[in-house]
Amino acid sequence: MLELLTAKEMSEADRLTAERGVPGYDLMQNAGDAVADEVFRRFPQAESVSVLCGPGNNGGDGFVAAHALQQKGYRVRLGLLGSLEKLPADAAAHAKRWQGKVEPLSEALLDDADVVIDAIFGAGLARPIEGDIATLVEALNDSDIPAIAVDVPTGIDGTTGAVRGVAVEAEATVTFFRLKPGHLLLPGRLYCGEITLADIGILESTLEDIAPRAYANEPSLWLGDFPWPEPGGHKYSRGHAVIVSGPADATGAARLAARGALRVGAGLVTVASPEDALSINASQLTAIMVRSVDGAKDLAELLSDTRKNAVVLGPGLGVGKAACKMVQAALESPAAVVVDADGLTSFADAPEKLFKAVKARQAPTVFTPHMGEFARLFPDLSPKEGGDPASKLDAAREAAKASGAVIALKGSDTVVAAPDGRASINADASPWLATAGTGDVLAGMIGGLMAQEMLDEAMPAFEAVSAAVWLHGAAARAFGPGLISEDVPEMLPDVFRELLSL
Repeated sequence: MLELLTAKEMSEADRLTAERGVPGYDLMQNAGDAVADEVFRRFPQAESVSVLCGPGNNGGDGFVAAHALQQKGYRVRLGLLGSLEKLPADAAAHAKRWQGKVEPLSEALLDDADVVIDAIFGAGLARPIEGDIATLVEALNDSDIPAIAVDVPTGIDGTTGAVRGVAVEAEATVTFFRLKPGHLLLPGRLYCGEITLADIGILESTLEDIAPRAYANEPSLWLGDFPWPEPGGHKYSRGHAVIVSGPADATGAARLAARGALRVGAGLVTVASPEDALSINASQLTAIMVRSVDGAKDLAELLSDTRKNAVVLGPGLGVGKAACKMVQAALESPAAVVVDADGLTSFADAPEKLFKAVKARQAPTVFTPHMGEFARLFPDLSPKEGGDPASKLDAAREAAKASGAVIALKGSDTVVAAPDGRASINADASPWLATAGTGDVLAGMIGGLMAQEMLDEAMPAFEAVSAAVWLHGAAARAFGPGLISEDVPEMLPDVFRELLSL
């Protein structure tokens, strides 16, 4: 279940399912029962549950859950925002089955509650939580009462992951059919707790009509295209990645990238090194080759050998006109190109020049910015202070479309976006990756997979970048506390062994 559905797409899935003969009443029954089951599973010893219902279908799910829990012997209180008369038809029908009192939605519902079900607002929330509801949410968060959220925690935009005003800090969230982007994007993911995805009877066939283009970045998204070595293969059949080094005082980043490229499977890796850094790089490298490259002309000559089919520029490269010329030389070659860090920042004053060069080429290009670099290169797509919450997913997609490159917008919720609109969200990044040099390793890993991508029957660009991002996070998780950037490539063999067992 890799597809991610926006709030609008989820609503369409509901509508299409109803058109095909599955009543909305039944979907709501199944949704509420799933929420009740989650409460029973987690809190079998609890006695009192308070259900906070909103004025829409999320509130209807709450009525169903309240009735089911009452049947299981819990003492249940239910509060409603608004009136019973204004509930949507399916929610109103389920509300009639509720045998208990319907109280106004207020802090009083928290008194003596062992568990709270948050069924106030769902994924389609489009306005800030304010006033008495905000006060209630804050009181719930300040209490020790565990909350189970229906669909998404109240206050979280299910499409962007943004907090609209305030949001419930849930212990767990029960959602339905498919995850929403806001379950994976920050900060929304931090409010959801453990997420349960329930099958409530929405038809799989609706996905053909909706044609979602966003996915959770999991191995099943790209594993079928992964370039595993074959019995008849050799190093020349696995691509040759070139990593461009910075000057003598900035060589470490390129070596980290080179190690990442080699470990991820590139058959050969060469560090293209300025003359003044040649001996430094050579003394630190063994399986990785070193080649003297001073400036854009030398790089163009090196890449004219089409066997060198992927190049990574940016880590430790330096910012300025010389870096721009190196990037332009790479883009004029037939190699796959990964532009990171300084390579991106060097075009902050002339991004259109970079985009024009990317769109003029046939081979794939990848940009790997963190949010700061992204803001410099795509200022019109970055969040504005005081503006509406921006979607990282939408920003990455727009950047890919504008630039012609596959974008890996890095972070704990890295988004990979292709110019054709496909996107993946990675939600498994380890916090231990927040250390110097891990981004350089990722750039190298992408380059290493892109080298293999350029061969016949090999990995497409979007899948290659998504795979590198996932592998990067998995390697960090495998190592755990104390991680430094050098450790990431060395954990890849363990990750590969696990993948081979899938």
